[in-house]
Parts: sequence; C-alpha cells; structure tokens
Amino acid sequence: MQIIYPKNVKTIIDKLQDAGYEAYAVGGCVRDSYLGITPNDWDITTNAFPEDVKKLFRRTIDIGIKHGTVKVMIGAQGYEITTYRIDGEYEDSRHPKEVTFTGELREDLRRRDFTINAMAYSERTGIVDLFGGVDDLKKGIIRAVGDPRERFSEDALRILRALRFSARFGYDIDEDTVAAIRELAPNLSNISAERIREELEKLICSDHPDRMRMAYEYGVTAVIFPEWDTMMECDQITPHHFTNVGDHTIVALEYIVKNYPDIGDADNRLLRIATLLHDIAKPVMKTTGSDGLNHFRGHPEAGVGMADAFLKRLKYDNDTIGRVKSLVRYHDDKPELTYPSVRRFIVSVGVSNMEELIRLKYADLYAHTDYQWDEKIYQVETFEKMYRKIIKDGDVLEIKDLAVNGHDLMECGIKNGPQIGSTLKQLLQIVLDDPSENEREKLLEHLHEMTV
Repeated sequence: MQIIYPKNVKTIIDKLQDAGYEAYAVGGCVRDSYLGITPNDWDITTNAFPEDVKKLFRRTIDIGIKHGTVKVMIGAQGYEITTYRIDGEYEDSRHPKEVTFTGELREDLRRRDFTINAMAYSERTGIVDLFGGVDDLKKGIIRAVGDPRERFSEDALRILRALRFSARFGYDIDEDTVAAIRELAPNLSNISAERIREELEKLICSDHPDRMRMAYEYGVTAVIFPEWDTMMECDQITPHHFTNVGDHTIVALEYIVKNYPDIGDADNRLLRIATLLHDIAKPVMKTTGSDGLNHFRGHPEAGVGMADAFLKRLKYDNDTIGRVKSLVRYHDDKPELTYPSVRRFIVSVGVSNMEELIRLKYADLYAHTDYQWDEKIYQVETFEKMYRKIIKDGDVLEIKDLAVNGHDLMECGIKNGPQIGSTLKQLLQIVLDDPSENEREKLLEHLHEMTV
C-alpha cells in the first residue's frame, strides 16, 4: 500500500532519513489514509532524540520536550515529531509518570491504544503493521494493542475512545476489549470533564450515535452520564412511544444523521447535544395514570435544570449551555398556529435557535409511533411554514429592530433607566401582533397612549 503524504510531511521524513534516522508517519493519519480519508493532521515518529530534531530544522517549538515531542514549523504549518518512547508507570489513569526514549519502533507502537492506530508508514519502507491493524480495518474491529486491561489501566480515556472509534467507523469492539471496558469503566472517574466532553461529543456527532446504547451496556455512562442510565431504564407505556426514553433519543439522533447530513459542524453539534438531552427529565417526571399509561408532564421545564447541571459538569461554555437549555425547554411546545403566537414563540426560543429547534421537533416526532400522526405532522409542518414566512417577510422579532429606540423614548419624556427597557418591550408586543405597526409615527402614537 502506498500513502501519498503532503509535501511538508515528505520533506520532514526525508530530511530525518537522509540524516541517518528512522522516521515514519504514524497513528491516525496512517489509518485514515488506508481508509481513503484525508487526515486532519500528520504525526511523525522517529528514533532521533528531540535535540537531534532541533538541530536538523530551523524553526522548532518545544511543545512536549520531556515526552519527546517537538513541533517543526514549515511556513505557518506545524508538525509534531515525537521520539520513539516507552511509557513509564501511570499514576492517574491518564498520564505516565515518566517516559523513556527507545530506538525501537516496535516498542513505540506497542504502547498505543488500538491496533488500527498502531501503524507507521514511510515511502522507503512501506507500511509497518506489527499488531494486525490492517486486518482489523478489513474486519471492522476495534481491538486494543496487547492486553486491553493494561491499555485501559494506563489511560482510562481509551475506554471512551474505543466507543468513539466504533461510532465513527461503524466497527464492532472485540470481545476481550469489551470485557476490559466493563471491568475498568469506573476508572473514568479519574478523567477530566473536558476530555470526557470531547469524546462523548464526537460519539454523538458520528454516523453511529447508537453506540450510546453500548456505552450504557458496558457500564460507561454509569460513571460519566448516570442520567443516561435512568433514561435507558425508563419505559414509556403510552400510545405515543414504542421504546424507552434512551432508545427514543437514539432513534431521534439517527433521524438527524439521515436527514441533516449537510448542516454545518457548529449547528450539528448544538442539535446533537440538545437531542441527547431533550428528554433527560422524563424519568424524574414520570407518573402512571389509573389506566396504566405513563405521563411525563412538565419534563421540558424540568429538563432545563437537569441539562444545565449536566452541561456545567462537563465544563461547557455559557453560549452552548444557554442555547441547549432553550431547545430542551421548547422542544415539546405547540404554539397556537397564528402569526402573532408564532412570532411570540420565536422570541421566547431565540431567533438563533429556531433552525435547530425545528430539526429537533422533526427528529423527536419521527421517533414516535404513528399515533395521531396526521395531527402531529400538520402542527410541525405548518409551524415551520409560518416561521419561514415570518423570516422571509422580515417581521420584527427583536427590540433592536423597532423603528424607535431608547433615545426617541427619552425625547418623549421617558426617564433613562429600567422604564426605557420595559416600554420598548411593550412596543415590541404591539409589533409582534401586527408588523405594520413598526413605523416611527405609529409607535410614537402608541407611546403617547401608554403614557397619557
């Protein structure tokens, strides 16, 4: 197999090899190239020590010198070059206490997480696959290098990475690796929230978010997302649903994979997170009526607080938290299908959240049974048409777009302060009812009537 690596990568590898050192592209870039996927970045491994690398290249940055990593700069691009190494004892289920440099490529590859990530390549030697990575790629298998218990004991984050790679490629995880995941999942409690967030997000944003079911079955979410376990264990005895809350959520995520493949990464990310959490409060709000049917009244409102707690636990930024909470809160609302009501609903949700909310509403609906289907789909489709007309017509939905502003109000005798804001809100309500009222003279006339 021949891999065509970028010009700068070839320059670096050739220069190292011409100087008498071994050098290879290594890890995910080799895996992705074999699969016909353009790598996001290229890592290079060598038997040259960091000081040797720094002598060979004019511009370098010491980004992890004690672990053997030097970044070589070519133009504005940086390429990480790491000396073959053997990791020492792991003390925190994540980082080795120390590393030892080695001259053996095999020793460097055997410390890596999975066989499909433990391959190296150079044009002069071809692919170096000492642990069966190519065979596992052909079979569609995620398998730890060597003893999976040893790999996961070294770095518990690899447990989530196994699930993430399974989700990304649609691969199975081999039995011994699964057994080790089940045994060592509790070690995930030692991993930082930021790293858990990153891996969980990649999983649900993949083409196989159904791997969330595996995360539950293997005991992973019991540690990192216990709310998910209660969702997976919460039946929905109701004509509206055909599965438990967790599986309903997975079906909704799968709908997004199939029906929204072209939305931008940022919108997709927000939509996937909101979909994951939209029914998070159903288990705690579940009641059973005298007819034996389940009810989940108030779960969107309660879900706001639970989503907030989850997102803060995983150190999400405030913008993401605010937007996801809005989507969770309004995903099940059915505003009256009149233009004033729909405009007010848009204001409540936030204009910037509306595209994701509509997508979430469809995903949620298609994860239901066909009970009352015509009524449900009519409501969502009509709501979407009305929303799009409102946007196309340029109806005012925010105070900043009113034909008057705070300065105009002060000229009419309104004192600067809270009353300015409250008065503008009242004027916005008038315009939400009738967009034609958004003219300066009309609004000033309304202002006069309000202050007489």
